[in-house]
Amino acid sequence: MRRALIAAGAALVVACAGAAVSCNDDSPTEPSDEPLDAALVAQGKEIFRFDTFGDEQYWTDTLRMHEVIQRGVSPATALGVGLKVDVDALPAALREALAAGRVDLGSPATTLALLKLDAVVGLKGQVQTVSGRDTLLRVGITCALCHSTVDDSFTKGIGRRLDGWANTDLNPGAIVALSPAVSENLRAVLRTWGPGKYDPRINFDGLSTPLVLPPAYGLRGVARETYTAEGPVSYWNAYVAVTQMHGHGSFSDPRLGVRIVQTPDLVTPKLDALRQYQLSLAAPAPPAGSFDAAAAARGRAVFAGAGQCATCHAGTTFTDVDAGRLHAPSETGMDPRYAARTTQKAYRTTPLRGLWQHAPYFHDGSAATLRDVVAHYDRVRNLRLTDAQQRDLVEYLKTL
Repeated sequence: MRRALIAAGAALVVACAGAAVSCNDDSPTEPSDEPLDAALVAQGKEIFRFDTFGDEQYWTDTLRMHEVIQRGVSPATALGVGLKVDVDALPAALREALAAGRVDLGSPATTLALLKLDAVVGLKGQVQTVSGRDTLLRVGITCALCHSTVDDSFTKGIGRRLDGWANTDLNPGAIVALSPAVSENLRAVLRTWGPGKYDPRINFDGLSTPLVLPPAYGLRGVARETYTAEGPVSYWNAYVAVTQMHGHGSFSDPRLGVRIVQTPDLVTPKLDALRQYQLSLAAPAPPAGSFDAAAAARGRAVFAGAGQCATCHAGTTFTDVDAGRLHAPSETGMDPRYAARTTQKAYRTTPLRGLWQHAPYFHDGSAATLRDVVAHYDRVRNLRLTDAQQRDLVEYLKTL
């Protein structure tokens, strides 16, 4: 059952790097740097956090996830697969009870209580009291499932929302594998993805090259926000909302042979506001004391010079995609398998914003640390950086 997938949320955006010299030209797309409309930003925030686009038709009617949750998903289980709880949605009495250990985190009934409060980030449940017992009637997902996390200010997995931060703890494959509607063969594939990864093409071609869930912040001024530059953020929002979240909307791309038309369209009218909110999300500043300032200053010179990074990580956005450039996988030593499944057959250069925050790196997560990233390009590009230069470059990357 190839369509059994978890949403990649809205705007599957940045994280794959490219520091190559030769480039494949492609027609540029207008960068997203226009003034923002405060009213649309506010509207988009609600859409991002709470709008399922009617995808209950899939998560409830097809995958029967409401049955799975009601029967066996306790808060402990939910937190274990990377789901998050918004502490600000919890009444004071419940927060006190949690802190005192008086809440049963091993009971699915507690999960239903959290859903009733709209406290589970990215999960929207319709809970109704039937014969004196809370019953989950329908469940759907929102953009925030994959592209928000929490600050763990209350405890691990429970805290204040951090919209736009990729939820790299989330295990989409393991979650969908719980569905009784998923075949054993697909279930085995989904369980190989691991936390923080998702494949947005498997339901079309049956292949599996899962991508790292990237952040949805720091997008202003970037021409095309997707890994392979197939379109701007609203293109990807529509693609994911309709073909991955399975919302009740319309999406068409002749390049992919995809044409889905549903009436009423619950996706398209919301794309502008959703985009405005995403563009309002600034990349987080590096924590105080998280890098060596003197080494970072030296590393900046390496970035612009011996490291050749600025050749493609160019300008204030740190990406040459604004100039219409894409890169063949061979130029940067990237795994070509995902690119081969796309319309561009190439990768765009990551904008690097908030780089310190969203490990692992590259589209497939093959670099666990920034030191691994630097070592990869030193080898692939034959840069011959000294160990000191590599260390300094890492410190500079931590500042972005």
